[in-house]
Order: sequence, then C-alpha cells, then structure tokens
Amino acid sequence: MISSDVIRGYNDTIILYLLLEKPSYGYEISKRIKELSDGKYVIKETTLYSAFNRLLKKGYIESFHQQQTFGKKRTYYNITETGLEYYQEKCYEWELTKEVINQFIKEDFANGDD
Repeated sequence: MISSDVIRGYNDTIILYLLLEKPSYGYEISKRIKELSDGKYVIKETTLYSAFNRLLKKGYIESFHQQQTFGKKRTYYNITETGLEYYQEKCYEWELTKEVINQFIKEDFANGDD
C-alpha cells in the first residue's frame, strides 16, 4: 500500500484523470483508483470528498445530479476546461518531480536489493 502522505499532492490529478474519461460519482472514482493502482492505493472517503470540494471551489470540476433507477439521486462530477488545463500543469509538474527525486534514489535500494 502507498502511504496517503506520499500521494496526497496528486489526489486532484488522479481524480481529474478519471474524469477525462467520463463524468463519474464518488464511489465509482474510488473503485477505479483502487483498480488502476492494483489495490496499492485506496483513497479514503473523507479525502475524496475534500478533493471534490476543493476542485469545485477552484472551478476545475462541476457537479450535477442524476436520478438512478431506484429513485436515488447521485452526484456526478465532470471536468471543466479550466480543470483540463490544471491537469496538464500537474502532469508537467509530475515529470519534473520524478526527474528531481530520481536523482536521490539509488537503484539497488529501489529494487529491494541490499
């Protein structure tokens, strides 16, 4: 499992990535994160909804309600044009971050060799 401290700064990026595919709702996004990370990262519900609120306030996503088959309304989220631009910035930032951090990672330690 990946520590939430390590990945915290990229929760927004992960959520925006999933919304590039299609509008989605909280549980579905949480499930996709777990699936795509092969169970190595499970986002907590409070973390997910804090991220939704932050992204909504910044205008990176928008929300809408959709009626479900059994009468329950579900809140869906959709990425905005501003959100797409932010996502692209975060992708560039990640490439720079990897470049810097890789300067401080010894391959024999990273591969589990001693």
